[in-house]
Amino acid sequence: MKTEYYLSLLKESQEEIRVMADDKRKETYANVITFSRNVFVPVTHQCRNRCAYCGFVSDDPGSWIAIENYRKLLDQAKNLFCSEVLITLGEKPEEKYPSARHFLEKQGFDSTVDYVNHLCEIALNKKLLPHSNLGVLSYEELAKLKDSNVSLGLMLESSSSRLMEKGEAHYYSPGKDPSLRISTIENAGKLKIPFTTGILIGIGETWEERAESLIVLAQINEKYNHIQEIIIQNFNPQLNTPMSNFLPPTDDDILLTVALARVLFPPEVSIQIPPNLNKDRIYDVIFHGVNDFGGISPLTIDYINPNMDWQQEKDLQKELHTRDYILRERLPVYPKYEKYLSTIIREIIEEHYKNERTFTP
Repeated sequence: MKTEYYLSLLKESQEEIRVMADDKRKETYANVITFSRNVFVPVTHQCRNRCAYCGFVSDDPGSWIAIENYRKLLDQAKNLFCSEVLITLGEKPEEKYPSARHFLEKQGFDSTVDYVNHLCEIALNKKLLPHSNLGVLSYEELAKLKDSNVSLGLMLESSSSRLMEKGEAHYYSPGKDPSLRISTIENAGKLKIPFTTGILIGIGETWEERAESLIVLAQINEKYNHIQEIIIQNFNPQLNTPMSNFLPPTDDDILLTVALARVLFPPEVSIQIPPNLNKDRIYDVIFHGVNDFGGISPLTIDYINPNMDWQQEKDLQKELHTRDYILRERLPVYPKYEKYLSTIIREIIEEHYKNERTFTP
């Protein structure tokens, strides 16, 4: 898969690649667009990275979620028929903050990974399915989290080390070193962990770097076959960040990246966009190959993009119905990967399938 070939295809035959992407989507998914009903849990906003576009990160030692508050949130999620617990946090905060180390010690844990693992076990006891995003992880840390998570995630964002140079988006972010993130994704493949990854567009990358990033992920998946969905996430400027005045990517940037991802990946790998970041182009992204909207929460906000409210599920369903599309709930793991999961998680999955709601088969 040569970067130059796909760049030339995009340049010379944009409509051709769009048609290829849409045909590939329709052949596999027909008129069904999927999503996961979740509760978004920000474990802590402390993070060792300082990405120029990130409004999530904070030095606040009080940003850690207490276990008793977490349990209450899970109970609310169950009452709203959520199936997924989306666990997100800053990367390796104990490396930077003494207050993070103090919090973990007070709770009786040696690391953030151990604390998150405990939170996942609590979720499983309540018959909810954790999907965790902790940033860069070692092989051993991934192995520890495998049995307590239905799937794991890490955005590659970009394979370009240039973005770590002074003045670029990842200059103050050691965890955004592409080699570290690629290693995490590959180790997840070696451990047969169902995985979500993707790229972030509009943070200063070139089209060549964007294509290379997708090709790197496609090659990893070709080797390990564990990537269940690719997210194309568009940069959304946040207040009080170094990139707050940067322009977001154009419609063409977003749509052609979506189409390229759909063409590059096997049909069973879902191509996902966050619907709250693409409210005005919902049908356009579908026509370019999107078949999944990721997590949508009836309970919590999008803590990464707090300025972009989730659409209500019923409203999104009604909007899609006007074009004869069906919005269908799915679980945070795809059926073909269930065989890699622990017995306990597979039993919980069975319970979810037996309820009255319809999931993607």
